[in-house]
Amino acid sequence: MKKFLLLCSFLIGFGWSLANFSGLATAGTYDSIVIDFREAVGSAEIAREVGAIASQYSVSPQLNSEFSTADNVYVVKGDRTLLNALKNSPLAKDTEYIEPNYIYKTLEVPNDPMYNKQWNLRSINVEAAWNETKGDGVTVAVIDTGITIVPDLKDTKFVPGYDFVNDRVEAYDDNGHGTHVAGTVAQSTNNDYGVAGIAYEAALMPLKVLSAEGGGTVADIAEAIKFAADNGADVINMSLGGAGESQIMEEAIAYAHNKGVTIIAAAGNSGENSASYPARYPHVIAVSALGPDGEIAPYSNYGAGVDISAPGGSEAGKILQSTIDPETGAEVFAGFQGTSMAAPHVAGVAALVKATGVKEPEQIRSILLQSARVVAEDPLNHFGAGQLDAAAAVQLALKGQITFRDFFGWLRDNGYLNPGFWVDGGAVALIPKLAMVLGSYLLAWFLRNYFPFQWTWGFSGGLVAGSSGLFFLRGLYIFDLPQWPLRMMGSSIPELGNTIQGSTMLNPIFASVLIPFILIALFLGHQQWKWIAIGSTIGVASCLAVSAFVTPAVWGLGVGLPAQVFLIVNALLCLGLARLALKSEVKTV
Repeated sequence: MKKFLLLCSFLIGFGWSLANFSGLATAGTYDSIVIDFREAVGSAEIAREVGAIASQYSVSPQLNSEFSTADNVYVVKGDRTLLNALKNSPLAKDTEYIEPNYIYKTLEVPNDPMYNKQWNLRSINVEAAWNETKGDGVTVAVIDTGITIVPDLKDTKFVPGYDFVNDRVEAYDDNGHGTHVAGTVAQSTNNDYGVAGIAYEAALMPLKVLSAEGGGTVADIAEAIKFAADNGADVINMSLGGAGESQIMEEAIAYAHNKGVTIIAAAGNSGENSASYPARYPHVIAVSALGPDGEIAPYSNYGAGVDISAPGGSEAGKILQSTIDPETGAEVFAGFQGTSMAAPHVAGVAALVKATGVKEPEQIRSILLQSARVVAEDPLNHFGAGQLDAAAAVQLALKGQITFRDFFGWLRDNGYLNPGFWVDGGAVALIPKLAMVLGSYLLAWFLRNYFPFQWTWGFSGGLVAGSSGLFFLRGLYIFDLPQWPLRMMGSSIPELGNTIQGSTMLNPIFASVLIPFILIALFLGHQQWKWIAIGSTIGVASCLAVSAFVTPAVWGLGVGLPAQVFLIVNALLCLGLARLALKSEVKTV
């Protein structure tokens, strides 16, 4: 019995592994089902089958529209239980497909009045990315001229920073550059005011290293990098640069990278064939600038060191964000251009990626570059890996990930947590399946009294394979995958003959003593495989016996007494075959 419990635990774990598939993260919602009848099926036959569906399931299938007559497309209200039942009914053979009628929605558009002027955010597909994440739980350090909390940053989260220019805690902006950059990363959004930001649920860490004139030293910048790494920053944005390689800054960057920080920097605005520092250092993502036309901006550095491109603006269209008037300190909405404006786009998307659960900076870097829109002709490396794409980056980050909350939400939404879904045969008939498994073990214990043998994993696996298979897999629907592999793994040996078609009628070849006989003949002389064959034979006997009294349906024999007799006779033959095999085994010991 202990082995039986261990086996059950293994099977449940295996089912969980299959369920932990990336498709779950992208599965849609629906409250109706599409039934597309084949064009070759006559209207009278379609009417009959539609009536049968209405009668059996108490629903009302309707043509999708007046234009659906030619294609025979019907829609019926229903959930996962009805979908599975229809797919496994005789109706399926007359359809092109039976599938969820997924509900698509408009992408999120912020209510900020000037969002329509932010061509840059739409050009990186940020609206689709917001459907998955908005950067919550991530901290972005903005190493710049400081940040002033203007009204359009009022709802943005902040963590303590530092002013390395004036050696004080408050890192206020006296230039306007840093506040503008911070807005691109995390401007307060959906606040009916001003403009929007990319990762607007992320927190900002203001680190002032540049003076009111816009200059600063490598010593201050290096200290700010280490401060960010030591105080919980996940992403660093440096919209600054210059010539001259600095060992103290390179060491600070390596320090932050080793602590798990993703570092982004502007490539430079001198139009040169090389990124400036600190963008050129290892572990830094260097960003070139794009204009509204998607071409490289005329001022942007390119070539050696450039990793990716993002909107930086040009005279044809600048990057609009909230900032300050350096003369008065009052809030203004201003358009800036430069690689300084391009870098925070990448920093914001890096925050969105980080918020999906990706932890390591090299993973985030890889996701940003792999998801970029590749530019085919780029001999001078204007674009690096390509043009930043927020939606593609987030989807790539989410690939293969699923949280427990997502999983149980998916179970709930698809009906798996409803006991009736399992017990009433909506997905699988749970009670008959359990009876098949328990029955196979009872038969094995009965035979063991007369023919003593040792329990093995192979024997236990054979009992499960012959009696029920991994039946819980038959009820799983994994987005965008064909269902027949799950039906195969979720089927017992007698069900394998009809599982691909999804029919409930048993194939008389598989639902008989024939397959167990072949297994015994092939493997009885093998030291390990014989136990799988014997266990499968006993399991088949249990499956056929239970099926004879619960769902006696066999091809060519129909539903009822002939099928019932066929199943009972073959169940007894399987039991006799297992008895002979065990008797032979005992004699050879």
